[in-house]
Amino acid sequence: MLRIGLRSWLSTRRRFVVLAAAAALGLTLTSGVSAAAPSATPAGDKALHVMSYNLRYASETPPNTWTDRRPVMREQLRQARPQLLGTQEGLYSQLQDISADLGPAYDSIGLGREGGSKGEFMMIFFDKFRLQPVEYDHFWLSDTPEVIGSKTWGGCCPRMVTWVRFKDKLTSKEFYAVNTHLEAYDATARSKSADLILQRMAAFDPALPVVMTADFNEAATPGLTVYDKLVTSGKLADSWVTAERRSALYGTFHGYKPLTPNGKRIDWILTTPGLRVSKASINTFSKNGQFPSDHLPVESWIHLS
Repeated sequence: MLRIGLRSWLSTRRRFVVLAAAAALGLTLTSGVSAAAPSATPAGDKALHVMSYNLRYASETPPNTWTDRRPVMREQLRQARPQLLGTQEGLYSQLQDISADLGPAYDSIGLGREGGSKGEFMMIFFDKFRLQPVEYDHFWLSDTPEVIGSKTWGGCCPRMVTWVRFKDKLTSKEFYAVNTHLEAYDATARSKSADLILQRMAAFDPALPVVMTADFNEAATPGLTVYDKLVTSGKLADSWVTAERRSALYGTFHGYKPLTPNGKRIDWILTTPGLRVSKASINTFSKNGQFPSDHLPVESWIHLS
């Protein structure tokens, strides 16, 4: 089931919630399959398995239609089974499909960037057996962040942030998950977006760690504006860099073309400095030549304490 209650969201933003209240805000997604804990983390390992994934919005224009990509993505996500999944570009009907494919052990919180079910979502899916939402909100990357669908810094379209404060049921630790998708065509808009995100994060409980998932549309390289503001300045850490173990490196945007070894990472998972990251990976799953998206999802196994 997928329900969106925009009026309820406007009246209850920044309130403490339980899963039923999350359904009144954004999306509560279930299917008629018996629930089973989806965690892919080995028994005894308390690392939180996090994935950031630009889904590529659903389209039926060949090639790489959603009809062709969906079964490949279903298999990929069921194999990976992340406990926290921040997605970008997903459309309402597409997210319904992904919810059904993940099954009832997962729930989600999100809102279309043009309001309600309209436009792309910064959806946050989560393993209900591992994580419990405590608080959430949305804001738009503009001079009027409380105005739904606002866009004042140029670029192609409205951009937004969805964040959730979670309690980790395994460790009893709380943390913030922040999910966004920065502007692709305007570096000034990306820079202003980074400033606003840092400003909003300053209002978070400073005792709690932050995990940020995003398509930043900028290479993860010192000397570039967003990376310097978010990472080089020391405010956040790049989990790929801090990880104790890493997979092979590929450019995370491939556009359905052959993968680029040692290519640019424009999709990152950032954390509060000092958190242990036991592993980071770029997921290259494909089937019969079909990639599930034009991006590769990135994964990190993060220890909250």
